[in-house]
Amino acid sequence: MWADGGYTGHLTDWTDQHLGVVLDIVRRSDDVQGFQVLPRRWVVERSFAWLLRSRRLVRDYERRPDTSEAVVLWSMTMLMSRRLAARHQQPLAPARAG
Repeated sequence: MWADGGYTGHLTDWTDQHLGVVLDIVRRSDDVQGFQVLPRRWVVERSFAWLLRSRRLVRDYERRPDTSEAVVLWSMTMLMSRRLAARHQQPLAPARAG
C-alpha cells in the first residue's frame, strides 16, 4: 500500500503489525523545487476520482465509520460491475426481414 509523505512515523509499523500490509511511503525529493510528479501518487488520485463519482461520497454525510465503509464498498462494486458488464456485452445481431 502507498501513502503520502505525511504518513511517516509509526503508521508503517502499525500497518505491518495489525493489518499485515507493507506501507510504502512515497516521498518527494528535498532538492526539487516546485511541482514534481510523484511515483504511484496518480493511483490514489484516480481512486478518489472514481469514488467521488458517487453522489453520496461527495460530502461527508455519514456519522459512523462502518456506514462510510459500506458506501465506499457499494460505490466500487457499482464501478466494477459496470465495467464487467460492458466488457462482456456483445453487439446484437441485425434483425432479418422476413
